[in-house]
Amino acid sequence: MGSVAIDSAGIFPEGGENGSKNLDAGALFVLKSRGSWQHCGYHLTMAIVSPVLLSLPLAFTLLGWSGGVLCLTAAGLTTFYSYNLLSIVLEHFALLGRRHLRFRDMAHDILGPGWGRYFVGPLQLGMCYFAVIACTLLGGQSLKYIYLLTTPNGSMQLHQFIAIFGGLTLIMGQMPSFHSLRHINLVSLFLCLVYCASTTAGAVYIGHSYKAPKTDYTVTGEGINRVFGIFNAISIISTAYGNGIIPEIQATIAPPMAGKMFKGLLVCYSVVISTFFSVAISGYWAFGNQSQPSILSNFIVDGVPLLPKWFLLVIYVSTLVQISAVTLVYLQPTNVVIDRKFADPKKSEFSTRNMVPRLVFRSLAVVVAATVAAMLPFFGDMMALAGALCCIPLDFVMPMVFYNLTFKPSRRSFIFWVNTVIAAISTVLVAVGAVASVRQIILDAKTYKLFANM
Repeated sequence: MGSVAIDSAGIFPEGGENGSKNLDAGALFVLKSRGSWQHCGYHLTMAIVSPVLLSLPLAFTLLGWSGGVLCLTAAGLTTFYSYNLLSIVLEHFALLGRRHLRFRDMAHDILGPGWGRYFVGPLQLGMCYFAVIACTLLGGQSLKYIYLLTTPNGSMQLHQFIAIFGGLTLIMGQMPSFHSLRHINLVSLFLCLVYCASTTAGAVYIGHSYKAPKTDYTVTGEGINRVFGIFNAISIISTAYGNGIIPEIQATIAPPMAGKMFKGLLVCYSVVISTFFSVAISGYWAFGNQSQPSILSNFIVDGVPLLPKWFLLVIYVSTLVQISAVTLVYLQPTNVVIDRKFADPKKSEFSTRNMVPRLVFRSLAVVVAATVAAMLPFFGDMMALAGALCCIPLDFVMPMVFYNLTFKPSRRSFIFWVNTVIAAISTVLVAVGAVASVRQIILDAKTYKLFANM
């Protein structure tokens, strides 16, 4: 177990609010430990149940009925188990007087300083920032859907809507801390139930109507294409279940923290089960292997909506608002880094000394994300690559490794081998999934165009 260095500022004694005298500005200002287990549940739900789940029917086209349901179930069980293991490790260190506020701090303490600084920290930051870019793209697409629904012959382009959504995020991104998002995330939790229920109902309605497309459930691809397609689908599902910020979410819980994270996970996964399976199964049932990267694209054919306009507006508006909340959640690790580098923990959070750099650099982070989203609007392929390289290591490998190294279960024990097998299989999936994702990007490269109006 690595030693705790002085600069691992996210490790502090349990008790008091964040042990503030030991914290850097990022942990002190952004990761305030004031929340309840209910607030934790809201944050967890927003980190997992996002519009990314609208891509699940696409994953089913690469896996078929049995493979799709099996992978969706296995990923759900594994991530629940994995996130619970991570929370147990976090509670263990808190009881020892070394509460971790960030993923990199866990790696620093358990694996050593190099792992936290050069592997886990950058991997998590990259995953979260990619999520911000992806959500900005989805937000722009949602705005475009609303625009085309109300103005079918409108001339505005996707990059313009991305800029509008980026402007909204730029304003909302100035909210001071993760804990300050709790009420936004509660509202967004209900909105995700609204658009998932509406999407499911819409798919079932279309599937039973005379407008129903001819469905074909044959798994797409042949030979090596099918094999790579399977791993690509696994990466998509992994990304949908991905979180990557469990320590940061648990950091928002006020001490004592024992058992609170597990309650939050129960809240989260009750929503996960009801949304993931309903959207994936209904979407694939209605459209078969014609399912698009976002199932909402199947609701409009050649500019003609297959559902009443008011119904589509409910879906698009609720999706848009929920994407805004998810974007803010995944901005938090970036905000932690910004405050850590540029804020002074000895001065007030709202002093001019800290407000000016916070405003400048948070705004810059949002502007860069919006620019990249507008330039590269190829969500499906990029999502699979991010899932392989970032989500699987952080969510399927690291928790197992952290638990085994922290508690050192006997090599004859069941839990040791369960953790080892999950970590080993997941490591293989990282390598193969990354190759499959890059291969798909290369195959689709001929359709890529900067600032494409998709």
